[in-house]
Amino acid sequence: MGQPIPVLVVDDHFVVRKGVCALLAGAEGIVVAGEAGDGEQAIAEARRLRPRVILMDLKLPGLDGVAATRRILAELPETAIVILSGSDVEEEVLAAIAEGALGYLAKTSPREDFLQAIRRAAQGESWLSARLTRRLMNHLKPRLQQDHGEPLTAREREVLAMLARGWSNRRISQELEIAEITVRTHVSHVLGKLGLNSRVEAALHAVRSDKSSPPGS
Repeated sequence: MGQPIPVLVVDDHFVVRKGVCALLAGAEGIVVAGEAGDGEQAIAEARRLRPRVILMDLKLPGLDGVAATRRILAELPETAIVILSGSDVEEEVLAAIAEGALGYLAKTSPREDFLQAIRRAAQGESWLSARLTRRLMNHLKPRLQQDHGEPLTAREREVLAMLARGWSNRRISQELEIAEITVRTHVSHVLGKLGLNSRVEAALHAVRSDKSSPPGS
């Protein structure tokens, strides 16, 4: 068995933060590496601990979760960030996804969702539950309906379908037997042609177009 996935838990509410840590306690292959109570502390702890996954609350004092996500990913792009929120869908979730967060969990999600989200994010794969996918698609509907004119190539459509399954670049490269750098190029072209900001938004677009199953399903 490989090394456990180090996780940084970020939430300004002590009881919630400790509750998430307790939820993860004893999980196979996962270890809580640290905690943070605000955005600036989250950045400092990310630098110090180099966690593989960060569970990031949005409503943080001072520097909020979206800004903290932006700064952490600019400095530590290999870090996987999964957003935590008490609400079903809010604008900040979409902003964090646009900044590169790989998924979203409601704080009321069952333990198994937390564990699956962490394990998938650690592999560079996205996580959205089916229920939250539907809500996010409704929230993003105007943008997802836009016609940006330039059609996707056959290979780009293949990549888009795999993004809809939440797959990482590595997994896509293995499936298609092409280099990861080529996958990154295809993903970049897909986002540009569809006018989207992130691979999670691309996944939502694909799901809305019935190209694949919701990520995390």
